[in-house]
This record gives sequence, structure tokens and C-alpha cells, in this order.
Amino acid sequence: MSGIFSPGKLMLTSEYFAIDGALVLAVPTKPGQEFFFEETEDEKSLIFWEACHQNTLWLRAVIDYKNWKILETNLLPGAEFILKTLKNVQKLSEIKFKSHTTYHVKTNLQFPADYGLGSSSTLMNNLAEWADVNPFQLNSISLGGSGYDIAVAKEKTAVLFRSKPEIAYERVNFNPPFKNELIFIHLNQKQDSREGISFYKSKAKSQILIDEFSDITKKVLLCSELEKFSELMMIHEQKIAKFLEIPTVKEKFFADCPVFVKSLGAWGGDFVMSAKFDGYKDYFWGKGFNDVFEWSDIINL
Repeated sequence: MSGIFSPGKLMLTSEYFAIDGALVLAVPTKPGQEFFFEETEDEKSLIFWEACHQNTLWLRAVIDYKNWKILETNLLPGAEFILKTLKNVQKLSEIKFKSHTTYHVKTNLQFPADYGLGSSSTLMNNLAEWADVNPFQLNSISLGGSGYDIAVAKEKTAVLFRSKPEIAYERVNFNPPFKNELIFIHLNQKQDSREGISFYKSKAKSQILIDEFSDITKKVLLCSELEKFSELMMIHEQKIAKFLEIPTVKEKFFADCPVFVKSLGAWGGDFVMSAKFDGYKDYFWGKGFNDVFEWSDIINL
């Protein structure tokens, strides 16, 4: 079977405000999602879909794409999502689902599904590459969101991304000299991103505040000292906490931590970023957070 790979992502700046056009810095992760495919000219118009989490099968479906019916599955909600997404692929693509070909597809998500590294965006980008369609279009009609995660999956490198007035992004070389001092901790408290985004959208916001996050992103990209980077991360956290009227993750879980702790993604879950200090592993493990990664463990740069 032929294969495609898209990396996961971590958003380092402008979470939430990315929706309103704030400049985002995001980086690719080493784990991502694999996509294997084989096509058979058998005049049956079927899709055999197998989806794995870390090489363990969790979803199996057989779909008749002439009539768009699920013929077999072990998990109906998952199969219904795949059917809906593949119908969108058909609408956009000039080459897939246009004849009577049978498709055998197998996906493998290399990270735990609750890590929030982009299980959906990596799938959208893999499908788009396979079907030769615009991944941002496919993502928009299938899922929504700002699209920064699609940009990372597509480019497989760090990106500066802006969603408004139209999607624009560029590949950047984010290689801070202090990168080996940074750490990433998984909180194992997966949040509903759509719920968080809905709450954010309900609050009035100013262009001035959006621009402030863009300015922070620009400064982060140019940062050469950990002390300055840490200061920018703390300012960033306080601005979002004030806007959302909720405590920072440091106030909630790590009030006695001697260094910065910054949320990444939906506040309260997924990953946070921090910096090394004496006994940092014992500190986070002692608070029940056992998944602690260094830059070289998880970032693919």
C-alpha cells in the first residue's frame, strides 16, 4: 500500500485569538497520522476503511460510495463521520470516487487520541493530498476552525499563520537557542475545543487586543534568550486569562512552580509548555502529570 504522513501540531501563541486573525506560531510534532491506500479496479464502488490508534484497530467500515451507505461497521458514529468527510472529498476532487474503483484505506494515529495534537487535521490533510484537493477547503466544510493545524500538517514545519482577512501563512525557521530548556507536559484533561471556542466567540473583543497577540508572536519568533521568552509567555497567559475571566493553568495547578507554565490549545486540557528547573520531572510527576516531554522528544524541527 502507498502511504502519506502528516505531523501533529502544537500552537505556541494566539490560541483562541487565531479565529479573529491574530498571528499564530505553531510547530509540528514528531508523532502524526499515517495514511495507507490501495485501489482496485473491480467495478464495486466500495471503500474499506480501517482506522488505528497506535497500531490498534478501533474503527472498521465498509461504505458503498455510489449510494453513500454504510454496509458494515463496528462503530457507527465514527463510520458516519468518515462517510460525511469522504462525500466532501468527492465534491472537491476530480479524481476520487468518480468511477467504480474500490478503495482500501488504513489510517494510523501515532499519538493517543486525547493528546489534542491534531487527529482530525492530520486526517484532513492526508485525505486532501491523496485526493489532490485543497486541504483548507476540505477542513472548512468538514470541521471548521482557523486552519493553522492544516498549515502545519501540509508544510511539515513551523509556520506563522493568520486566518483573516483570508488564510495566509509562511514557513518559518523556529530554532531558538534555548529549545532544549523547554518542556511539554500533557495534562490528561482533554477539553472540548468547540465548547471553548464557542465561549470565546460570545465575548466582545477589540482589534487592539488581537494585534497585541500578533505582536507577541513576532517577538517570540525573534527571541534568543529564555528569560525574555518566559516573560512573553507569562504576559500572553495573563492577557488571555483576563479576557476569558478564568485562572491561568499555573494558578490552577502549578502555583508553586518556579518557572512559567503556558497553556497550549484549549485552556485547561491537552498540553502546557514550561521550562526545565532542578527536579522538574519529580515536581510534575508529584502532581500527577506523568507525561513530560523534552523538545527533542516531541517537536519535529
